[in-house]
Amino acid sequence: MQDEKDKQERQTAVASNESRQHRLKLALRENLKRRKSQMRGRSGLASSEPAEGRLDDAGDGEPDR
Repeated sequence: MQDEKDKQERQTAVASNESRQHRLKLALRENLKRRKSQMRGRSGLASSEPAEGRLDDAGDGEPDR
């Protein structure tokens, strides 16, 4: 009787561990997708900015007064 109880507890523990591993694997996959998407967004912003990046007209040769 005790052997059956121990066997059932081990099976429950194994199933629980497998379930946990599966959830962690899915969470990791979603995290990677989100991070890749963020990096694509950031690289898209960086490439669309002007090379000089100035917002003023200080580059016309005259000093500011």
